[in-house]
Amino acid sequence: MDYGFVAAVSLPELFGSELLTWAVVGLAIYWAGIIALRKADLLPEFVGAQGPILTFHTTRGREFLDWLSGPKRFWRAWANVGIGISLVVMVTMFGFLLLAAVSALSAPQPTEVQQPQNVLVIPGVNDFLPLSATPGLVFGLLVGLVVHEGGHGLLCRVEDIDIESMGIAMLAIIPFGAFVEPDQKSSKEASRGGQTRMFAAGVTNNFAITLVAFALLFGPIAGSIAVAPGAAVGGVEPGTPADDAGIEPSDRITAVEGVSIDDNEELADQIEATDTDRITVELNGERPVDVDRSLLVSAAVDTDAIDLERGDVIAAVDGQEVATEGELIEAVGEDDVATLAVDAGDGELEREVPIGALVEVADGGPLDDAGAPTGQLIITAFDGERVHSEAELNDRLATTDPGDEASIAGYLEGDRVEYDVTLGDRSQVTGGGTVGFHAAQGVSGFSAEPLGVQLYPAEEYLAVLGGDGESSFGAFADSFLGKIGIAILLPIIGVFGTLPFNFAGFTSGIENFYQVQGSFAAVGDSTVFVLANLLFWTGWINVQLGFFNCIPAFPLDGGHILRTSTEAVVSRLPIEGTRRMVRLVTTSVGLTMLFSFLAMLFAPPLLAG
Repeated sequence: MDYGFVAAVSLPELFGSELLTWAVVGLAIYWAGIIALRKADLLPEFVGAQGPILTFHTTRGREFLDWLSGPKRFWRAWANVGIGISLVVMVTMFGFLLLAAVSALSAPQPTEVQQPQNVLVIPGVNDFLPLSATPGLVFGLLVGLVVHEGGHGLLCRVEDIDIESMGIAMLAIIPFGAFVEPDQKSSKEASRGGQTRMFAAGVTNNFAITLVAFALLFGPIAGSIAVAPGAAVGGVEPGTPADDAGIEPSDRITAVEGVSIDDNEELADQIEATDTDRITVELNGERPVDVDRSLLVSAAVDTDAIDLERGDVIAAVDGQEVATEGELIEAVGEDDVATLAVDAGDGELEREVPIGALVEVADGGPLDDAGAPTGQLIITAFDGERVHSEAELNDRLATTDPGDEASIAGYLEGDRVEYDVTLGDRSQVTGGGTVGFHAAQGVSGFSAEPLGVQLYPAEEYLAVLGGDGESSFGAFADSFLGKIGIAILLPIIGVFGTLPFNFAGFTSGIENFYQVQGSFAAVGDSTVFVLANLLFWTGWINVQLGFFNCIPAFPLDGGHILRTSTEAVVSRLPIEGTRRMVRLVTTSVGLTMLFSFLAMLFAPPLLAG
């Protein structure tokens, strides 16, 4: 039972979040306090108020910027590179927001990512940012604000634009932003190119910090981290044998029946080697527990082809009891279709399921050209060889080359089909030819884990971050920029189904799956994990700051760059340009961005409802 004032007061949940409701209430009280202080003239001269945001102004640091701006040619060259980067990102952001808005209006399917609270980079309010990520996010945000506004201030002095003041903006105790306030008169007197360089300097520095942070993370830090021995438990379904035995997320299963387990694969192998219904497993190298053998569906694609859901227990295949995915595949053998005995919580049911690799046929790909309709297909054989899963299919494809001829057999809406395909360009995932599909992980679109636990692919996440191990992203994850692209998506990657869990750094028990090795081991595991988290979130938040500020809308840097760029284009037209023409372009683009942003957030829940 809850007690206290918070429990006694019932407030409506904003977008399904009680925490967000209380955050808004607290903000309103805080704002009222600022208004009262301002009316009573109790705020110091160096403190300004803009709504609920307090700005702290200072003139200190101008002499340092004057000294730092000495090599003007270098800084102008640096800013010119930034202008090119900013223009590319501005066009990208314009297209992204426009397409996102069109998609939200034409096919309003709300997702977790599109919930309004998930736009806020506030741990605990944003569903994908746990409270444990707060130190790393705050540190990264402070670094991002300093280099961003420092870049503006530095280029102001390079372009001989005077600075009235500098400072930081705070929302309560949260650093909300930083600012450099240029002198309006000298700013207007600066050249158009000088103004553009000044506006582009902030995002250029943010992108530079992103590169530095991820280079350090992918290099020495991730290289000093290794996967700890044992099978990593990422999740435990309620009511399963693992839950009944007291196994919890972030535990490591380090032994089965006294035999040591080194990784996730060995867990299934050792369970298959046992012939008893109840086994003893060791947790974290110290605590033994007894648990019943079982095979739990940990993830499943929503399709009538398999009709399985997360939490279902597969008890038998064609009458043969199974407790691991390997036993399931062995029981299926060379048959295309198997009868699964499934316990869905309301009794045991039998389901006829084609066993293979579930794929989504791509429009215009080799498989589509061979006559396969776009949609879902379960591939059961590749070039005459039996395929039981997406992993087996990828292994077969890895032995092929572009231009090879191959037969694809499988099941489409319950009917067996076969196509002759000429393989396309070389795949970055398999290294072989492409068939033209998007494959779901696992067997027929579902993944099953022993004991009722969902295993955490610790090696996969470490490989993405530059550590040892193999990645399912293939060659894309081998490049530095490819790693950055994947790392940016890690906090929400579970939504896409590419990996089973979101990654918010080495926190919330995840650090139990790893250990520090090499020369960094002397400083201790916790120190290295803290450094890794700081670098991860610094790189992540700085790229967000850079992209957000490149949205071509006022008052963002992208809006100012759009204005100066439009002025430059209009001045070269064979007609007399006017400020009205420039204002028309900037206002039209800005309103389009605002509408697109709001539509992306609010159209799916409103139209779908």
